[in-house]
Amino acid sequence: MMQCFLDDGQVVPTTVISAGPIVVTQMKSPDVDGYVAVQVAFEEQKENRATKAHLGHIKSAKSSDSTVEGEGAFKHLREFRDIEEMATGDRITVSAFKKGDIVTVTGISKGKGFQGVVKRHGFHGGPRSHGQKHSEREPGSIGGGLRNKVPKGMRMGGRMGSDRITVRNLEIVGVDVENNQLLIKGAIPGRRGTLVEIIG
Repeated sequence: MMQCFLDDGQVVPTTVISAGPIVVTQMKSPDVDGYVAVQVAFEEQKENRATKAHLGHIKSAKSSDSTVEGEGAFKHLREFRDIEEMATGDRITVSAFKKGDIVTVTGISKGKGFQGVVKRHGFHGGPRSHGQKHSEREPGSIGGGLRNKVPKGMRMGGRMGSDRITVRNLEIVGVDVENNQLLIKGAIPGRRGTLVEIIG
């Protein structure tokens, strides 16, 4: 993340995203696949790190302007439904966006491992008084009654993070076509290197 000055002098926090170019590797049709979608690929890698099945699948959409000899495979493939106005081999760059656009960003949040109820759910813990010795961060009673099992949805300690998070109504404050970068106002889910989907 970084700070960015708007035209009126206001300072806003922004996230720099490396966005493309992405290549259309397959157009799915109702006749063949049963639904309409476009499959796109991102981030080229060397061919010797990909399977032959992958290389055969993206053969028709290989990048014709690869700068590194032997490139042509891709690390990531994703589908977007109900898009028809594209063809295999088309390239989508950051020029598809412009300053001021409102976008939706989806990504995998940071994984935080196994966490207790104070960090995971915001419990305040128990008191350090009246005979209680080690209960500052304990969950406390989970309820008694006639139940013979813990009901589903009970807030307890457990794995936290690594969830699919969608953030809507984010504004694009800058587009760098030369470096294929977007400046998006605010924070987005994930760590450095997280793959995100940006939908305008």
